[in-house]
Amino acid sequence: MIRLSELKLGLEDVPVDHRRAADAPTETDADRAPVGHPTAKLTELAATALGIAAKDIASLHVFKRSFDARKARLQAVYIVDLALVDTEQEGDVLALCTPHPHIKATPDMGWYPPVLTPARLNMPRPVVVGFGPCGLFAALVLAQMGLKPIVLERGQNVRQRTKDTWGLWRHNTLNPYSNVQFGEGGAGLFSDGKLYSQIKDPRFLGRKVMNEFVAAGAPADILYEAHPHIGTFKLVKVVEHMRQTITNLGGDVRFGQQVDELLLDEHQRIRGVRVSDLADGSTYELASQHVVMALGHSARDTFAVLYQQGVAMHAKPLSIGVRIEHPQSVIDASRWGRHAGHPLLGAADYKLVHHASNGRAVYSFCMCPGGTVVAATSEPGHLVTNGMSQYSRNERNANAGIVVDITPADAPMTQAAWTASFGDTLGATLFEDAQARLAAAANPHPLTAIVLQRELERNAFAAGGHDYCAPAQRVADFLANTASTSLGSVTPSYQPGVKLGNLADILPAFAVTAMREALPAFGKKIKGFDMADAIMTGLETRTSSPLRIDRDDQLQSPTVRGLYPGGEGAGYAGGILSAAVDGIKLAEAIAAN
Repeated sequence: MIRLSELKLGLEDVPVDHRRAADAPTETDADRAPVGHPTAKLTELAATALGIAAKDIASLHVFKRSFDARKARLQAVYIVDLALVDTEQEGDVLALCTPHPHIKATPDMGWYPPVLTPARLNMPRPVVVGFGPCGLFAALVLAQMGLKPIVLERGQNVRQRTKDTWGLWRHNTLNPYSNVQFGEGGAGLFSDGKLYSQIKDPRFLGRKVMNEFVAAGAPADILYEAHPHIGTFKLVKVVEHMRQTITNLGGDVRFGQQVDELLLDEHQRIRGVRVSDLADGSTYELASQHVVMALGHSARDTFAVLYQQGVAMHAKPLSIGVRIEHPQSVIDASRWGRHAGHPLLGAADYKLVHHASNGRAVYSFCMCPGGTVVAATSEPGHLVTNGMSQYSRNERNANAGIVVDITPADAPMTQAAWTASFGDTLGATLFEDAQARLAAAANPHPLTAIVLQRELERNAFAAGGHDYCAPAQRVADFLANTASTSLGSVTPSYQPGVKLGNLADILPAFAVTAMREALPAFGKKIKGFDMADAIMTGLETRTSSPLRIDRDDQLQSPTVRGLYPGGEGAGYAGGILSAAVDGIKLAEAIAAN
């Protein structure tokens, strides 16, 4: 087959699908039906590009569709794969088109599992810790290869988890084991469900991820949209279906199970894990020689345990900031111009970055068109915000994180801060270790950034009134360093609610300075971004993992053999797609090792 890119059509040439962009559970079969494409027009464009007749093209498949809004006349841009009537002619056509940058042979995007040896099947079953995107796909691929994994997830199944999460959003009651961070589907489930990533993917593992999602009930348009997303409600059914596939293939998914300790032999190799059953408080040992550690980056207690057991890790930079909300119509008008509101386009997104004069980078993070700001903490007495949207993206406001980069050096280096984060005994020990590293000019303590995250989250909790309401401020007041006392035209979507004040009281000074410089700069790129009534809600602290758990070229920990760290929590992914791809790699590594 032949792949052609940069085939452009005006919006008037693209058929409009007037079906509802429905969210489960109200969607119908018609809502789930595949969308049509302007195949005839694309075939004509392809034939012209290849220098052949349209009748010589046997079939055409849309691989990707995006929209180019750089000019007043917005265009749909396609990448297509096509087959010729005479398949033997394809090589000649490609040769004639060499070196055209937009005409290539269609790559093989199939996934081929590693060859398994009978001996591998007789080993103890592999264990997967965590059931977010990384753990989900690690378990799925292990099951598809016949290795019958055991999954341990401290949170609950997605249905119960949803109930527990609404308990925080509607009743100010946090379940620390079942919330936006912990439970089936991971933090990615309570998000926009974005499946766009800029990872290098020469083996097209991302395509494997997309195909598995669609097979599990995700909308088929994720296979061709340039910035695909699923949305929270649809992800519920998708994840449930994938769990069922795992169990049908012999896997075992156990909820309410927290890993307390790695069991190691005299050679510092994995022989199993010690697990607490959170339902009855009992503990047990589970034997295994291969443990996938697919933690989310909120599993701070587990990070501390792994550090104490000699698992190699190091601190890494991350970002902190706030969520900002605008009327979605403002973003649409700026991004789409006269085409705003066109049914093909939907709610517009954005991506912004500003390098402030104080040396800090300020950028948009996890942008959720037509979404809501949600309470995303997993620890009592802490306040964390995140963004979420459904497949339809039809809520009134757009929201995104506006975050500032931080380094481990920004973390407080006081014993009080460390004991507040890790308890008196462990905190004092870790603080002494951190001090010794500092004195020796060594790398920062791996858990350093967690101290800063937790301190900021505790301060935000206090500023919100100690009941999981979030501190908030109008943009005009933030820029003027004046506490907000009333809302303007933008109503915050955050639940359980907001408490107005001055975000400068809970953000680091360097972050405030950088953000005050960035907001007007963003307003020059997106008209209305720095509008007075836009609302900022804090804090956004869990943008990425505060550390990286080391692994070698076999994807194992160099200090604990048989331990396979991966996903966002280990510092090897930055979203649903990249985490899922990493999970596939971990499963393949287990099969190969």
